[in-house]
Amino acid sequence: MAKRDYYEILGVQKNATEEEIKKAYRQKAIQYHPDKNPGNKEAEEKFKEAAEAYDTLSDAKKRANYDQFGHSGIESGAGYGGFNMDMEDIFSRFGNIFGGGFGDAFSSIFGGGNGYSQQYTNRGSDIRIRIKLTLEETVKGVEKKVKINKLVACSHCHGSGAKDGKYNVCPSCKGTGQTVRTVRTMMGHLQQVSICPTCHGQGKTVSTPCSSCHGEGTVKQETEISFNVPAGIGEGMQFTVSGKGNAARRGGINGDLLVLIEEIPDRELIRDGNDLLYTLFINIPQAALGCTAEIPTVDGKAKIKIAPGTQSGKILRLKGKGIPDVNGYGIGDLLVYVSVWIPKKLSREEEKILKKLEESENFKPNPGSEDKSIFEQARSMR
Repeated sequence: MAKRDYYEILGVQKNATEEEIKKAYRQKAIQYHPDKNPGNKEAEEKFKEAAEAYDTLSDAKKRANYDQFGHSGIESGAGYGGFNMDMEDIFSRFGNIFGGGFGDAFSSIFGGGNGYSQQYTNRGSDIRIRIKLTLEETVKGVEKKVKINKLVACSHCHGSGAKDGKYNVCPSCKGTGQTVRTVRTMMGHLQQVSICPTCHGQGKTVSTPCSSCHGEGTVKQETEISFNVPAGIGEGMQFTVSGKGNAARRGGINGDLLVLIEEIPDRELIRDGNDLLYTLFINIPQAALGCTAEIPTVDGKAKIKIAPGTQSGKILRLKGKGIPDVNGYGIGDLLVYVSVWIPKKLSREEEKILKKLEESENFKPNPGSEDKSIFEQARSMR
C-alpha cells in the first residue's frame, strides 16, 4: 500500500513553516489521541501516521531529503530504518511539544495518566559519509556495506551507563527531568521549564558508573552498516539512513546516517539529468550507405541501424534506455549523437576517389527541409 504524502497527512502546504508544521501536528495528535479514541484502531493508525509525517517534516535534513526523493529517500527497503516508533516512543520523543508553555490541557494529553514519561529523550548525533557509485549503480540501485567508527551501546551495561543497572532519582528535579523557574515580568509571574542540568533530562542518575564506558552508556566501535541506494540517485544528492548514526548517551534514539553521493564518470556514457548521452562515430561510406552500429547501454551492448544518407549531427533517441527518476516518475532516454569521422590524411588513391565523387552532383551539399541542425533537433526533443 502506497504511503500518503506527509504534507497531505498534516494538512499543510509544501512551503509551510516549522511553526505551522508543529501546530498542524498538535491538532492531528489531539484529534486522534488514544485517550480520546479508546479501542479505535483506525484513530491509532492515524495518530502514528501523523507522528511519522512530523518526524520527517520537523527535521530540516529529513524534510529536504523527502522533498527531493519522496518516500524512497526516507526508506527504500532493507537498511533504511524508516519510521519504527511504537506508541511509547512517540510520546517520549514528541510529547514535549505539548508540555509547559502550552498549558495543562495539552500537558495532560501526554502526561503521566498514560504512564508515558515527559522526561527528555537523548538522541545520538548524525554521521555524514560520502560514497562513490558507478553509472550502473546509480541507474539500477545497489546495496552498499560500509565500515565506520561510531558510538554504539556499551555491551557491558547494555547502554545504561550503570555498572549494576541501578539508578538514583535525580536530587535536582526529583525525577521529572525538568527544572521550573518562576520569572517576574510586567505581565505577571511566568514559569520557565528547562531540561535538568544534573541528569540531562533523564530524571535519574547512575549509582555506580560502568567501568567500560565510564557511565556514558556508549563506546566507540567499528561497525558494518548495510543500506540500499535508490535507483536514479546522482551526483551531489544525499539521502538518510534512519537510526544508523551514533548511539545516544545512556539509551534513547540513535542518530541518522547521512549518505552523500559522488558519481564516478563513465568512460562512454554521459549523464544529463535522467537521460544518457553517447557520441557514435561513423565514417563517410557508412553515413552514405547506411550501416548497423553497436552502442553501449547500462544493460550491455545494443545494435542500432543507421539509415543511408545520415548526416553528421543527427540525434537518435532510444526510449527508456536512460536513468529512472528517483521519485518513480518514469525513465529517461539514451540519446545517440552521430558524428561522421573525416580522416586527416588520405592516400593518393583515396584522394582520386574523393575528387571524382566531388564532381558528382549527388555529392554537392543540398540540405533538404528534413535535415535539421543539431540545435533544432535538440529543441524538438525537449
